[in-house]
Amino acid sequence: MINIHSFTFSPIAENTYILWDETHEAVIIDPGCLAQYEKEELSDFITDNRLVVKHLLQTHAHLDHVFGCAYVKRKFGVKMLMHKNEIPILADVEKRCMLWGIKGYEPVEADEFIDENDKIFFGNSELEIRFVPGHAPGHLAFVNHAQKFVIGGDVLFRGSVGRTDFPFCSHEALLKSIETQFLTLSDDYKVYSGHGDPTTIGYERKTNPFLQ
Repeated sequence: MINIHSFTFSPIAENTYILWDETHEAVIIDPGCLAQYEKEELSDFITDNRLVVKHLLQTHAHLDHVFGCAYVKRKFGVKMLMHKNEIPILADVEKRCMLWGIKGYEPVEADEFIDENDKIFFGNSELEIRFVPGHAPGHLAFVNHAQKFVIGGDVLFRGSVGRTDFPFCSHEALLKSIETQFLTLSDDYKVYSGHGDPTTIGYERKTNPFLQ
């Protein structure tokens, strides 16, 4: 059984996720830890729970989702996995941090690229990858069908959807991704978003104003 723990990091209040099962093998998704105390909070949780980190996964590479990637790679000796379409987004992070006065970001590069035909394995567990562009050109979501949940990044929020006013964004593509990759799941799937509280497919199908 997969356990899910979330942290809310940085002034942008980004949700970082750790997933692990009974084998204690784990994955970290979107480490947004910027301050040193946030990095230590993440590390201490992993140590206290005797977890072995197998993968660093990115839903996408906007700055708030990659603040802690270099630290995680170095601390746990893992590779950073993302979609190849996120290369220009990741390359722009350092510049945007300078423009917005954000200090403490350590530049990082991806090690391997993953796509919707791939799967992620850790311990006895499996994540299906879904390609969901719109908020970002190489945005991915990670789905577990056995426990019916989605780690969805900045695609679908409780009562809202991801922003599309950044470079390389498309509102039309975002809505298509939600329709074809999220709303094809049953109502009881839980969605863990990149910001804010979790929601469910059913709740958003019925109430989200962007989906009506």
